[in-house]
Amino acid sequence: MQYFDDRVFDKIDFSAQELQKGNYENCVFRNCQFSNSDLSAVNFSTCVFDHCDLSLSKIINTQFSEVSFIFCKLLGVHFDNCNPFLLSMNFADCSLNLSSFYKLKLKKTKFINCILQEVDFVESDLTETVFDGSDLQGALFENSNLNKADFRTAVNFCIDPETNNLKKARFSRDGLSGLLYKYDIKIE
Repeated sequence: MQYFDDRVFDKIDFSAQELQKGNYENCVFRNCQFSNSDLSAVNFSTCVFDHCDLSLSKIINTQFSEVSFIFCKLLGVHFDNCNPFLLSMNFADCSLNLSSFYKLKLKKTKFINCILQEVDFVESDLTETVFDGSDLQGALFENSNLNKADFRTAVNFCIDPETNNLKKARFSRDGLSGLLYKYDIKIE
């Protein structure tokens, strides 16, 4: 398996030219196209994806360890298929609509100013996760661990306190309607 260290990949279309299978450590992918690519069994460690499109990419047994996604498009990505060992990711200004994090341990993950519409967080461990300025319209939370998660500046979420763990989770007063939606009451 190939090993790539401290490399910068700039403006490469990996949907036309396949990314070599291997271990990528301390690499930066800038303005790269990965949509519909097969990134299965590739290992990314302390890598940054900046202004990349990874929509509908296959990530079966792919490892993401200390990986940052900045201004990326990740529509329909099934993170639940990636390698859960040492899984650690953060997202800033990304669009992750229709993606899945089903049953993943995402402790202390940061979703900063992200669009997370229709994202599957069912049975995920989101302990101490931050959803700062993120849009969670239609996102699914069921049997999820949201202990100490921060939703204070998140919008459009609907979370049932009876089917999720919310101990010490943080919400703003404006976000209370997202916790009480199922009771069909009006908060003014």
